[in-house]
Amino acid sequence: MLPDLVFKSRRVVTGGAVAPASIHVTRGVITRVASLDDVPEGCPTHDAGDLVIMPGIVDSHVHINEPGRTEWEGFATATRAAAAGGVTTIVDMPLNSIPPTTTVEGLEAKASAAEGQCWIDVGLWGGAVPGNAKELRKLLDAGALGFKCFMVDSGVPEFGWVREPDLRLAMAELAGSGAPLLCHAELPGPIEEAAALIEGLDPRTYAAYVKSRPRAAEDLAIALLVTLCRETKASVHVVHLSSSGALGSLRQAREEGLPFTAETTPHYLHFAAEDIPDGATPYKCAPPIRERENREKLWAALGEGLIDLVVSDHSPCTPALKKLEAGDFAEAWGGIASLQLGLPVIWTEARKRGKTIADLAAWMCEGPAKLAGLGAKKGKIAAGMDADLVIWDPEAAHVIQPAEIQHKHKITPYAGESLFGAVRSTYLRGESVYEAGSFPGSARGRLIRRS
Repeated sequence: MLPDLVFKSRRVVTGGAVAPASIHVTRGVITRVASLDDVPEGCPTHDAGDLVIMPGIVDSHVHINEPGRTEWEGFATATRAAAAGGVTTIVDMPLNSIPPTTTVEGLEAKASAAEGQCWIDVGLWGGAVPGNAKELRKLLDAGALGFKCFMVDSGVPEFGWVREPDLRLAMAELAGSGAPLLCHAELPGPIEEAAALIEGLDPRTYAAYVKSRPRAAEDLAIALLVTLCRETKASVHVVHLSSSGALGSLRQAREEGLPFTAETTPHYLHFAAEDIPDGATPYKCAPPIRERENREKLWAALGEGLIDLVVSDHSPCTPALKKLEAGDFAEAWGGIASLQLGLPVIWTEARKRGKTIADLAAWMCEGPAKLAGLGAKKGKIAAGMDADLVIWDPEAAHVIQPAEIQHKHKITPYAGESLFGAVRSTYLRGESVYEAGSFPGSARGRLIRRS
């Protein structure tokens, strides 16, 4: 039986390596990965030549904000931006939307808002907040892929932050389920202590902002999470790790064989605090972008495997909330818009450090798919997987222009950056969703629920 379509290239990422191959697709699923010239006569073929064919990127940390704050971002704009960046699956965070995804009703409101708008596949994280531990299993049954919590003020009143007793309750509920608890790991104590130290400093200076969110806030939070993971055996995942001071805790958890993982983001691996201009609030995020030496330690940990994956933490807002004219880091919303740009940002930095395209696929495709419980269908090019593919040119250099960005708002610290790696086309289950600046067809993405 002939496949519906065959993709081929001299550079296909499969089996942890890059090699010539053909990818046979039937009804949106990869049926076989074969040699380059193993193509049945008369079968429709997409020959990518020397361009890279990689699994579609899976971004498990995206704030879409719809419903309720759709003026910040929405399913239509976020998923188009994702497709343009080679991302074929995202998992949406449970906060910044109203209602938050902390109840089954909130999850269904999110699912209803997404219907018919998504250019790629979308999964949903639930939220763990004070008082909703008994909702977590119900949310899993309704299709949530896991849960996000904050250990410090989240910045929005409808998504409360959890203290140690709340964490224990949530972990006890989730132990044995296989669903991860994703933790924004900062404790308020060191942040409160830092407030006295920065009193009187100019809030336009980036140095003052970095001092306001000290590494100790992350380091102590992650040490606590390792302790609770050891006690409960619940799966714990640290989101957007920025502090290299916590790497010892990650190593200890790894050596003990605990179900404990961590991610970092493009902005922590690309920028350095020393280079951020005063008043440049598009760079503000929490935890903050730290110093150059800290960045290099994160890269080393990624190479060692202490950090498991790289995701965007796409957290956009309206221009007004970024306080662009005032340049006040204390008042500006903390979040970086980068959903479309992860591949070239990480590839630009990875190639400087001798890392490979196969490394990129492990960090940005396979790792996030595994975290979200989607590894049986997403994140790899292999028989039985969805034919989610990105075709890109790793040698192409280009300067990021705001006009090319598909996010609802064009504010990003990557504007003007010169990066390597250009996405040429993106395929969802074998069908084109992005092609050289255009979006063929219609929004055909699906809502993925935990099975």
